[in-house]
Amino acid sequence: MPPMSKNIRERVERVKLRERVENLARAREGEHTQQRPYEDEEIHVIARAKNAPEIEVPWAIRVMASWSWRSLLIVALAAVIGFIVIQLSQVVIPALIAVFLTVALEPLARFFRTRLRFPRILAAITTILLFVAAVVALVVFAGQSIAMGFSRLRDQAVAGFDAALEWLAEGPLQVQEAELAEWLSEIQGVLQENATMLASGVFSATSSIVTVGAGVFLVIFMGIFFLMDGRRIWIWFIRLLPQNWRGNVHEASIRSYVTLSGYVKAQVLVALIDAIGIAGGAFFLGVQLWLPIGVLVFLASFIPIVGAVLSGTVACLVALVDQGLSAAVILLIVVLAVQQIESNILQPLIMGSNVSLHPVAVLLGVAAGTFLAGITGAVFAVPLMAFVNTFMLYLSGHDKFPRLATDPDRPGGAPGTLHEQVRSSYGYATDAEFQERHHLDDYVTGSEYDLRFAGDQSSGGRAKPVGSVAVNAPDGGDDDETRPPSS
Repeated sequence: MPPMSKNIRERVERVKLRERVENLARAREGEHTQQRPYEDEEIHVIARAKNAPEIEVPWAIRVMASWSWRSLLIVALAAVIGFIVIQLSQVVIPALIAVFLTVALEPLARFFRTRLRFPRILAAITTILLFVAAVVALVVFAGQSIAMGFSRLRDQAVAGFDAALEWLAEGPLQVQEAELAEWLSEIQGVLQENATMLASGVFSATSSIVTVGAGVFLVIFMGIFFLMDGRRIWIWFIRLLPQNWRGNVHEASIRSYVTLSGYVKAQVLVALIDAIGIAGGAFFLGVQLWLPIGVLVFLASFIPIVGAVLSGTVACLVALVDQGLSAAVILLIVVLAVQQIESNILQPLIMGSNVSLHPVAVLLGVAAGTFLAGITGAVFAVPLMAFVNTFMLYLSGHDKFPRLATDPDRPGGAPGTLHEQVRSSYGYATDAEFQERHHLDDYVTGSEYDLRFAGDQSSGGRAKPVGSVAVNAPDGGDDDETRPPSS
């Protein structure tokens, strides 16, 4: 064995000294006795003699330092990922919408595949087309309602503005007409000075419409493929991971998918009930824009806590302008009643334990999502938090859905089939397909091989070519050889 170099010897000695110091520290902590000064002095002497100051650092400080730099690394990685996601928002946001759309529409696509026997691609296209048709019909009806009620709403808004000016002039404030005229002229001047900015806003709105159109196309395109080949796409991602990671990531993702599915379905149902309740109240009060109010309430319900407040405020303001103060007060009572029923009855009953997030965490998540990505971040903050929460709980040893461990119809395939799915994604035959085949063609000779064993399996029989004759090996041998039959 070649002698070690001087640097290697010093490194080995330093490692041994470090282990000795760590053992002394552990022993002292385990004994729960008072600190012994001679041990500290011994450590100090050894550190100075070997020029190794790091062995004099206490064990607790080393552990804290290790946790600190690893935590900083995780935070830095999360910041980099967030920056990339924000820069690619025009692609990431349609992808997220397509995932949520797939989760919501998967039962309908499954119905077309299983009950109506549609092919997968036809079921996916039919499902997406029905969804698009429903959205277009809703937008058309809401647009017609806005067009019919806008002229009346405009006249009432002008009348309300004139009444407000009259109250300022004749009410307790006693504002002079000259001051009111001066205020109005200042407002007109501000609008004229910012005409260029308004025009640029129109152009930016036009470009935003183009961006939205491209995003809608991406959502529809990806939604079709997610409904058609969602599991194949997922298995492709799984096989990119190291083999010892695949099982845990796959199982944790299945639980997170179930959580996301429950959240989306429950949120859609709750939003629909809110929209029907508030729009119905506005309809019975005679508010002209009751249908657009319902659409607004439905969309705003996907923003937890904040969306309900904003949509309720808009509904009450529209009722105030359209039908007066009494109608606005009655609609406010209706809005508060619907929101209380939602938060105290519908949310716990329908959503159950799918989210398992504290309201403070929900509010902070919505605030952080709004700060980082605007309205889009507010919409996606809570479901993403629920997804990550379920994922990390499973990896830490807590399974929120233990029934999935034995459910053959769960998302992601039956338990224990991940290896076969990965093999199948590479083009190999799965174990079930392999067992169903009774004959295989030899890719070299073209001869047909029988998979049945030639002899007793307990005595070590092996598959042999069809028509071949087994020749026993000499005594003491453990192999058989095969030869073609003599003609």
